[in-house]
Amino acid sequence: MTTTPATPATSATPGTPGVAGRSEAYLDDRRHVFHSWSAQASLDPVVVAGAEGSWFWDESGRRYLDFSSQLVNANIGHQHPAVVEAIVAQARSLTTVAPFHAHEVRSRAARLIAERAPGDLDRVFFTSGGAEATENAVRIARLATGRHKILAAYRSYHGATGGSITLTGEPRRWPSEPGIPGVVHFFGPYPYRSPFHAADAAQESDRALAHLAEVITLEGPATIAAIIVEPVVGTNGILVPPPGYLAGVRELCDTHGIVFIADEVMSGFGRCGEWFAVDHWGVVPDLICFAKGVNSGYVPLGGVILAPHLADAFAERPYPGGLTYSGHLLGCAAAVASIEAFEAEGILDHVRRLGTEVIGPELAKLAANHPSVGEVRGLGVFWALELVRDGATREPLVPFNAAGPAAAPMGAVAAACRERGLWPFTHFNRVHVVPPCTISEADARTGLAILDEALTVADGFTTG
Repeated sequence: MTTTPATPATSATPGTPGVAGRSEAYLDDRRHVFHSWSAQASLDPVVVAGAEGSWFWDESGRRYLDFSSQLVNANIGHQHPAVVEAIVAQARSLTTVAPFHAHEVRSRAARLIAERAPGDLDRVFFTSGGAEATENAVRIARLATGRHKILAAYRSYHGATGGSITLTGEPRRWPSEPGIPGVVHFFGPYPYRSPFHAADAAQESDRALAHLAEVITLEGPATIAAIIVEPVVGTNGILVPPPGYLAGVRELCDTHGIVFIADEVMSGFGRCGEWFAVDHWGVVPDLICFAKGVNSGYVPLGGVILAPHLADAFAERPYPGGLTYSGHLLGCAAAVASIEAFEAEGILDHVRRLGTEVIGPELAKLAANHPSVGEVRGLGVFWALELVRDGATREPLVPFNAAGPAAAPMGAVAAACRERGLWPFTHFNRVHVVPPCTISEADARTGLAILDEALTVADGFTTG
């Protein structure tokens, strides 16, 4: 769908290691920008000068095929002309209004989102991003039910604000503990490394649901406001749920009057080949959290989609939450243009075809040819290769939460990708294949061929 852009012209001096000869943009960054999730002294960021479609380039003109979609959010690709023009046109008309006003573009964005949500979900509370979406979903569930506990899975990520980081079930939570009270973690399904010693996917689903049911019993159903899950776990492994699991979670929630929250911040808006990942299994949550792909991050925007029974809980009493930039007009204009472009250009169909005919089969070939690939899993343009030292024992290529020298093998694989012009997304012992939804088949195959070459580096660390 997108094509390879011509190599851009540049007037900047190419970056070089160290400080000498670096551009003003680089020097200003290192002197004044405090980066997230980073030890500041060790950073050596690429200065991005421009982007188009599935490619971006640095100030020296070196081009990278974006197999990360930046942070798995550039679903419509870089600089989509319709989305850019919508932002420009809205800026010329009116840049912002307070959230208590109504405006045509905000109303239209809410309607388009609600029309694409599953079931009867039809009301949208806008936020500035995904973490604020999960924060407000939890607040809505607690207030509507009068309960306080939230069950969240291990191997999950729900954001970095005070509440959302407590929901998160992986090591980025640890430095922020103790977090908000009432959050209980449970094990979700992970057939390749089954915490339930399951023999197959069906057994994994059954045992994971039995485990969740027992957690509910032991925590007290009448104390639990919500269960929050990523329908397809994102950063923590692209864990596609086995058949029956999400339906089973829905049933448990219905049985006990628990709110089912689907965190679709990463998996929604085309990433999995549907508007929302839950559509693959025909499951309707009570609340859906979204951000990222709703407008590909062109302007910050997120939100919560509410079922009527939860929206009605605040018909006669105020909802005690809000944000200055809730439903920012530029973000909503970008969302409208993105949704319309997805439909006009058949992007969902394109994603499905890429997943089933190109990415999935090609990754299967890589798994067959590289002893370092323990498992391939995913759908649409949302895939992961789990890298191992030993295929028989499934020992990860690097230890859990590895850092420093222990993480060197994954660092070497990522470096091999970048040296060849592919920008990868890596986490722990995995390489994620998460290009824009609009990537062309030719570009997808180019990236997969580069990944094939880079995996020979990983093979060098195998022992089995």
